[in-house]
Amino acid sequence: MAIIDLNCDMGESFGAYKMGRDEEILDYVTSANIACGFHAGDPATMRKTVRLALDKNVAIGAHPGFQDLVGFGRREMKVTPMEAYDLVVYQIGALSAFVKSEGGKLQHVKPHGALFNMAAKDAPLSEAIAEAVYKVDPELILFGLAGGELVKAGEKIGIRSASEVFSDRTYQADGTLTSRREENALIKNHETAVNQVIRMVKEGQVLSLQGVDVSIKADTVCIHGDGANALEFAKYILTALQRANIKVAKIGDFL
Repeated sequence: MAIIDLNCDMGESFGAYKMGRDEEILDYVTSANIACGFHAGDPATMRKTVRLALDKNVAIGAHPGFQDLVGFGRREMKVTPMEAYDLVVYQIGALSAFVKSEGGKLQHVKPHGALFNMAAKDAPLSEAIAEAVYKVDPELILFGLAGGELVKAGEKIGIRSASEVFSDRTYQADGTLTSRREENALIKNHETAVNQVIRMVKEGQVLSLQGVDVSIKADTVCIHGDGANALEFAKYILTALQRANIKVAKIGDFL
């Protein structure tokens, strides 16, 4: 039987601003990537989201991004590898403290937004991020874009590395995600999105916008918690994967 982890970005509310339906979506995912206060989130939100995840037996990951609240961490920044190392260590440390104080254990690290996408193509940046994760805790799992440099960097330094695929994003012929600046970057039809995931999990293939099949490894699939129909999609994809005889489990239980 095929097996996949189902992860979701969470804890993205900030101060008086609320984003997502974290408490409800946690009923349908196996791993939660919790914002660490740079691109989104704040200390109170971090604590509350950690507590919710632990209560619902969902594995917790740090979701470090660029220090860019206004741009939600989706704007590229010209950082050096050492600067990337520092911001990743800092943010893992912040979330890890909340996890430990609530009696839990951090499972993984998944960079956010522009940092994630830049790392997929930039080997020195990826190596700095992987080193940051390794030095904080070599038992942590590093999430990176399937086929990208971050997964390679994690494997090179000797930590478990999970190849991540996306349910609601389109792909390019080189295996990268279509930029959000492009009109056709997002898949809005639930059935289309799920069929893409099932094919990636079972066949190791995804159809690019150029009409070419791309080989892809799928260890964990991301759903986004900030969309208008995020909760409905979370329910839909979990049921569809199970019907397709794909087991959904925490990445730490099978990687």
